[in-house]
Amino acid sequence: MSFDVVAVRADFPILSREVNGKPLVYLDSGASAQKPNCVIDAINTAYSQEYANVHRGLHYLSSVATEKYEGVRATVAKFLGAQDGNTIVLNSGTTEGINMVAYAWAMNVMTEGDEIILSVMEHHANIVPWHFLRTRMGVKLVWVDTDANGDLDPQKMLDAITPRTKLIAVTHLSNVLGTVVDVKTICHGARERGVATLIDGSQAAVHMPVNVEDIGCDFYPITGHKLYGPSGSGAIYVRPERMAEMRPFMGGGDMIREVHKTEVIYNDAPMKFEAGTPGIVETIGFGVALEYMMGLGMDNIAAHERTLRDYARNKLEGLNWLNVQGTSADKAAIFSFTLEGAAHAHDISTVLDKKGVAVRAGQHCTGPLMDHLGQTATCRASFAMYNTKEDVDALVEALELCHRLFA
Repeated sequence: MSFDVVAVRADFPILSREVNGKPLVYLDSGASAQKPNCVIDAINTAYSQEYANVHRGLHYLSSVATEKYEGVRATVAKFLGAQDGNTIVLNSGTTEGINMVAYAWAMNVMTEGDEIILSVMEHHANIVPWHFLRTRMGVKLVWVDTDANGDLDPQKMLDAITPRTKLIAVTHLSNVLGTVVDVKTICHGARERGVATLIDGSQAAVHMPVNVEDIGCDFYPITGHKLYGPSGSGAIYVRPERMAEMRPFMGGGDMIREVHKTEVIYNDAPMKFEAGTPGIVETIGFGVALEYMMGLGMDNIAAHERTLRDYARNKLEGLNWLNVQGTSADKAAIFSFTLEGAAHAHDISTVLDKKGVAVRAGQHCTGPLMDHLGQTATCRASFAMYNTKEDVDALVEALELCHRLFA
C-alpha cells in the first residue's frame, strides 16, 4: 500500500485552517500531534452514546465501555510487537509510566549506592523520577554524553555498567536532536550483564515500527497525545519478569481484589498497577489512533518521513547562517536550530508564527542536553506523517525572513 499524504491530511480537520491569515504549517508534532477525524469521532461517540464506568457494572453501557477500553490493551500490544496484552499497563502517558517504574519497581529492588545510567539526551520525564530516588534513597545517577553529531554510542552505555548498576534508562529517539539510538544493542548487552532497561518510546513510536520483543527491553512507555491520540492517554510495556518484581504504588479502584480491615488482596497484573477510574474515553481514542496508524502502515509512515527528513536537511543545510543541533545520519525528521547573531529562539518562533508556521521554542524539557550543547534555548521543527515538502519550503521561507530581520 502506498502512502497518500494528501488523503492523510484530509483526515486531520485542523490542517485546513489558517493562522494569522496564512495556511497553518504545523511543525510542533514532537510536542503534541494533531488528531484525525476517526479519533475525534470515537471520542464523541464514547461520550454521547456509550459512556459508563468500566469494570464495575453489569448493565449494557458499562459492558460496551469496558469491552472497548480493554480492547486497547491488545491494540497496544500489537502496535509494540508484544506477545501478550497482559504485559501492557494502561495509563495517562509516558510520564506516569516512568514514574510507575520508579516507584513500583526501582524502589522495590534498589538500595543506597545502586546506579542508574542515563544519556544526556533524556527528557525531564526520564530524569526527574530518578532524581527522586537519588535524593530519597541515595541512588547514584551515571551520565553518558553524545558525540559532536548528537549520536549516542551504545558501547559507552554498556561500558558505564558497574556491579552496582540496576537500570539503564534511555530514549529511543531524541526529542531535540532527532537522533535514533541503537537501543537493541544496549538492551541485549545490558541483559547479558543482568541490568534492566527502560526505553523511552515517546518520540520513536510515532516515527518508526517498534518491536519490544526484538529490542529486548524491560520497560517501554509510550504516550497517546504524540501518537495522534488524546492527551491523558498512554501505556507501558513491562516484561513479565519485571512485572513480577513490582509492587503497587497507587491504591484504590480496580487494582484490588478484596479489601478488609486487616488485609488487602491485590488484583492480578497488569490491573494491580491501574488504580482508580481510568481515562476511559481518552484510552478508547488512543486505541483508535493506533489502529489508524497501523492501517496506514508504520513502514509507509517511516518511509514518508525519511523523504521529508532528507528534503528538509538539504534545504536547511543551504542556510549557512542557521545552526542545526544534531547532525546524525540516523535521525528522525526533527530539527532543532538557532540563528547566528542575537536572535532568541522565542523571537524566531514568534516571527515564524506570523507566517503560519508553528514550531517549538525553549529547552524542550531537556536541561542537561541544553547544558551539553551550550544553548539556553533552541527552536524545533518536528515533522509528522501529515507534513509535506511544501511545509518544509514554508519553514525555509519564514526562516529567511527571520534572517533578514535579525541579521
